[in-house]
Amino acid sequence: MAIELVRGPEEPKPQETAPPPARTAKTERPPVRTPSDPVPIPAPAIDGRHDLNQPGYYLNRELTWLNYCFRVLHEAEDPRTPLLERVKFVAIVASILDEFFMKRIGGLKQQVGAGMHARSVDGRTPRQQIDEAYVLIRELVHRSQSLLPLLFDKLADHGIRVTHYERLDAKQRTALREYYFHNIFPLVTPQATDPAHPFPFISNLSLNLLVTLRYPTDTELNLARVKVPVGAGSPRFLQVDGYYVLLEDVMAHNLDLLFPGMIVESCEHFRVTRNANTERDEEQAEDLLSMIESELRDRKFAPVVRLQVAKSMQTQHRGMLAAELGLDEQADVFEAEEMLALADLMEIARLDVPALRDPPHHPIDHPALNADRNIFHVIRDVGPILLQHPYESYASSVERFLREASEDPKVRAIKMTLYRTSAESKAITYLINAARNGKQVAVVVELKARFDEAANIRWANRLEEVGIHVTYGVVGLKTHCKVILVVRQDYSGLRRYAHIGTGNYHAGTARTYCDLGLLTCDDPIGQDLTELFNYLTTGYKPNRIYQKLLPAPKTLKKTLLDKIEREIQKHRPDQPGLIQFKMNALEDVDITRALYRAAQAGVHIDLIVRDTCRLRPGIPGLSQHVRVLSIVSRFLEHTRLYYFRNGGDEEYFLGSADCMKRNLESRIEVIVPVEASALRTELRRMLDVQLGDNRSAWEMQPDGSYVQRRAKRGQRAVGAQEVLVDRAEKRGSEANRLRKRRPRGISRRNLR
Repeated sequence: MAIELVRGPEEPKPQETAPPPARTAKTERPPVRTPSDPVPIPAPAIDGRHDLNQPGYYLNRELTWLNYCFRVLHEAEDPRTPLLERVKFVAIVASILDEFFMKRIGGLKQQVGAGMHARSVDGRTPRQQIDEAYVLIRELVHRSQSLLPLLFDKLADHGIRVTHYERLDAKQRTALREYYFHNIFPLVTPQATDPAHPFPFISNLSLNLLVTLRYPTDTELNLARVKVPVGAGSPRFLQVDGYYVLLEDVMAHNLDLLFPGMIVESCEHFRVTRNANTERDEEQAEDLLSMIESELRDRKFAPVVRLQVAKSMQTQHRGMLAAELGLDEQADVFEAEEMLALADLMEIARLDVPALRDPPHHPIDHPALNADRNIFHVIRDVGPILLQHPYESYASSVERFLREASEDPKVRAIKMTLYRTSAESKAITYLINAARNGKQVAVVVELKARFDEAANIRWANRLEEVGIHVTYGVVGLKTHCKVILVVRQDYSGLRRYAHIGTGNYHAGTARTYCDLGLLTCDDPIGQDLTELFNYLTTGYKPNRIYQKLLPAPKTLKKTLLDKIEREIQKHRPDQPGLIQFKMNALEDVDITRALYRAAQAGVHIDLIVRDTCRLRPGIPGLSQHVRVLSIVSRFLEHTRLYYFRNGGDEEYFLGSADCMKRNLESRIEVIVPVEASALRTELRRMLDVQLGDNRSAWEMQPDGSYVQRRAKRGQRAVGAQEVLVDRAEKRGSEANRLRKRRPRGISRRNLR
């Protein structure tokens, strides 16, 4: 009887079946609404003016992030979503909550522990924010757990049977026991807890068994902790004959292997989450690399901020665990009705069952990037090229840009920033090859990229081993910008080629995140990037002049505020002002207040904000001209794009920065203007498609809740990402047709 590990494929296999047609709304569905902010909107003054210092005009950062989780969870609840994708969204919500506790709750608890009572801009103390967040989290957990039986029943209809160990027949149980004994059991280490053995250390996000047992001739009960070795080469789900059984369930029913001759009275599951806010003052550090390594050690032993337990756990054991971990049993303990660590459901979501997943998506090669020509010649001859991931291939654009730079004998130098990358990314390989080919290579590695510090230390060491000049950015600032600068000896002298993007140089996320990138050899942009890298590699702060780039923290925030004010000044009834921002988060209070003032002056404002948004739209006399959308669909929206109508002289900017205080004031970010008319047309089409989404878009209401847009009776429900996939495929098909007809000399106009 074969026992298999649950693993998904590296890439979905191409399928011959066509994607299902978009659904037509036959009946009106009731609107779906997410939670609102409990703080009422302030009433305007007698003269109708709104005091923008009132807390009620600003939504809370933590609560709006959790509101985003409800929108993600709805994708799991929505029967229109393919079944395995529904499972995926349950896993995503659990993963977001894990990070929320490690970063946000951990930080708030630090403030409470330090006796801080300062109120946020929305009027809440740290304690109030924790309490209100917990209410939403318990609702999210309950809805996620309640959804599992339904999803498992539907999976069983397709031969994917997630079940309990005791429901297997004797032969299947024997097979699982044998597999466990030979492949996992040697990894398991039981730890007693008694006067001779203090309560053991419980690692972050670990899944554990709390075992109560005794000797046959003794009535005294003993406790032992057993860590479930998920992630140590062991999957969470074990498979036998099409049945999927949780690893901890198999372990719990084979405890006689760990405790031979003893009687097991009970076996209960629990999990802990630790604070990830362990940053030290890097300005006091003599060695930044050593400081980050120390931070990682600190994080390992950081205070516990959450205890998750199975609902069936005995009250006394729940209380004992809470006390040992220093938690409030009533507030900080969260029950799970079905299973703990729902993020591990991604193992099921990755099963290769095409009928239960989204139609396979294959990014096209950008039509302008002719594979038969040197990429630098293409950029020089065609002009700036706009990349739209994941609709257009990352491998044949950004990775190709790096690969050819590493091989081209005319390339003299490569400079690059690395915030996050992946094990399968070829960027590191190409940088190493470039150095071995005699090129000057400089890489700015951000060691403080949260949860990627250890990986970035490994990359930095590997790059340094081959002689690459590695720096860690500027003290006190995270390097979050996504830029590559290539210096090449062209026929007319040295020319600078660049890529500036909104997403990390990460091959994995490039397939699932929506991002933009710009390939260009614009000389002022190249000069600006030279200034930027000189700053990044030295930290010196002379009066650097930037011609086109808008870097943070030097100029970006001030420029955005100035441009918002300019839109107010240029607003006319016959030519109304228009501001459109697309980003992950709008958290900065100054930007939010400026947008309120612009809306109050009559400027129309469209905000496509993935998660956190402080601004309330639709308030009469203040923000009735503001529309706030959030798109939740197959791919993660990650683009940062800024548009100003500017009295008809339109401006578009793309780059790495969200409108968050940390991005604008404490990180090195870059946004770049998009000036070519053809590229502006592409961006306009993209924005219009997203603003017109009637399937995946959620519209914020004045109370901070979101209502999912619905197709009207007789209309097709079409999501923006579906439209953009279709458009990309048509562009690719048209480009292939033109190449076959005209193998050389294709004009840029024909490829648009």
